[in-house]
Amino acid sequence: MVEPLQLGKRVKEIRLSQNLTLEEASKLTGLARSTLSKIENEQISPTFSAVSKLVKGLGIDIPQLFTQPSKTAGAGGRRDITRSGEGKPHPTPTYEHELLANQLTSKKMLPYKTTVRARSFEEFGEWVRHEGEELLYVISGSIIFYSEFYEPVPMEEGDSAYYDCEMGHAVISTSKQDAEILWVTA
Repeated sequence: MVEPLQLGKRVKEIRLSQNLTLEEASKLTGLARSTLSKIENEQISPTFSAVSKLVKGLGIDIPQLFTQPSKTAGAGGRRDITRSGEGKPHPTPTYEHELLANQLTSKKMLPYKTTVRARSFEEFGEWVRHEGEELLYVISGSIIFYSEFYEPVPMEEGDSAYYDCEMGHAVISTSKQDAEILWVTA
């Protein structure tokens, strides 16, 4: 049995490593103090929007939030194999993420497989946006890829998109079954 990702514990480790109180971290991230506390205590799972605010406010990269800090300098030739279904689960109201390559620290990109549960853009409330660039690849099913400055694009199995993550974006499933996609964020 794969244990779910303890994102709250990692957020707290990062906050404490920067000698920040919850109140100070709240001001830096724009998240309410109570929301930060609930995230740190694993009472709620942060949305991608909240993750983006944490990353920007704490001055870290997305992969740092999802991996443990490196205890030694990394050597060349690293690898990580994630068997089917063994990624770290990270559910949100609109997506069911499975984080891949969890054994590697100090990664330059964050790969994850996602089951798209959202069926309408309105389920998001606001655009998803964060730092970096992203590759989206449709594994199965069909989706509509929404982006802030372009018309929505229907996509099918085998289609891909590469985009700037600071541009608002969202993905909804349009197939009978929830679509599965692969995302790689750098």
